[in-house]
This record gives sequence, structure tokens and C-alpha cells, in this order.
Amino acid sequence: MNKLRILKDLIHNTNNIVFFGGAGVSTESGIPDFRSPDGLYSQKYRFPPETMLSHDFFINNTAEFYEFYRDKMIYSNVKPNKAHLKLAKLEQCGKLKAVITQNIDGLHQMAGSEKVLELHGSVNRNNCMVCGKPYDIKMITEIEGVPLCSCSGVIKPDVVLYGEGLDNAVVTEAIRFISNADMLIIGGTSLNVYPAAGLLNYYKGDKLVLINKATTSFDKHADLIINDAIGEVLGSIQT
Repeated sequence: MNKLRILKDLIHNTNNIVFFGGAGVSTESGIPDFRSPDGLYSQKYRFPPETMLSHDFFINNTAEFYEFYRDKMIYSNVKPNKAHLKLAKLEQCGKLKAVITQNIDGLHQMAGSEKVLELHGSVNRNNCMVCGKPYDIKMITEIEGVPLCSCSGVIKPDVVLYGEGLDNAVVTEAIRFISNADMLIIGGTSLNVYPAAGLLNYYKGDKLVLINKATTSFDKHADLIINDAIGEVLGSIQT
């Protein structure tokens, strides 16, 4: 049977679906990923991207961090693609219970998804490191240099930098959704980023679908593998 037909039937017959996604979900919106041949990690800067996106670099080289961050991590004019829109529709239909994402772009919410667990935070949230006052993304993009709070504290993006741990509350909720899911769809991720990828081990069902252009180390666990762009795959499914 055609793989897309199998996927359609699985979705049609399941009302407790969880989606786990990575950078490949947003590349079709024009946001480059990190690890492809043309990705962020293959480009040349004065420091490696892993260094510039680390907690230590943010603390010790804040101005240079923000120069890189504004240039390469914020994409203000992008819009949700067919994958984001289909997942939002599946939630509205009562089938999809949660989106668990490694992305920080907020496109799932823009598409209409309400239950979104952002493992690595979001560029849309920013907080003063002194008083905790929240700021939106405009505060970061519309000024130059280091953004400062009204109390003169440095404002930090609510994203998980290298050297920082994931939010325990978000991880706990993600584990709960994955553990209880009847169907888990994994899409647009190489599954090379830990500890996020390790959350998939909590799924115990028999409807594990993996949609990714390239093979992954998790393929051997999947019940259905589709090696294609996730936007094209999900966009072709009629619900």
C-alpha cells in the first residue's frame, strides 16, 4: 500500500496523536537548519556557531552574541508552511493533542496550534536578567547593541543556549504527552540533538511515523518511514 495512504489511514483512525518536530519543519518556510551542507554550522564566522550560541559567550561577549543572534536566528518575515497549517488543523479536529518542537521560531503558534511545547524556548519571549520584566521580539530587533531593560538590566532571549538545561516543566509535560500517545509522528529532525531526542524513548505505542528527508538513527524503531519533505507529506493528507 502507498505510504501516504497508510499515513492517512493511521491519522483517520487515531484520536490521540502527538507530533515531535525539528528544524526541517521550518526550512520550507525559509528558515535554514543547522546541520545540512548549507546549514548554519557549515558557514564561517569568527567563532563557531556553537560557541556564539552558548551561555558563556552570551555572558562574556553579549554585544557580539546579539549581532550574530539578530543576523542568523531571527527571521521576522517568515510564515507557516503546509506542515504547520496541517498540524494546527489536526489539533482543531481533536486528533492532535500536542506539538513538541525543537524550533524557536513560533511558527506553530502563528499557524494556529495552541498546545505547543517549545523544548528550546522561543525568540518571541525575552526577559530582563535582573527584574524578570518580559519583552517581545521588537525590543530585540528594533535597537542596536545590547538590549537593556528599564531597570538597566540586560535582556536575554528565552532560548536554551549551549550549556543551559531544558526547562524541567516543559520536559515533564512532553514526556507525559509522548507516553500517553497512541500515535507519534516525528518530522523534520535528524534526532541528533540530545536530550530532546531522548524523549522519544518514552513512546510505547505501535504507530510511530518518521517523516524526514534523510535517514535517522531512530529509523529502526519506526512503524512507517517516509523520506520526503514534511510539508509536502502532511499537506497532501486530507482530513
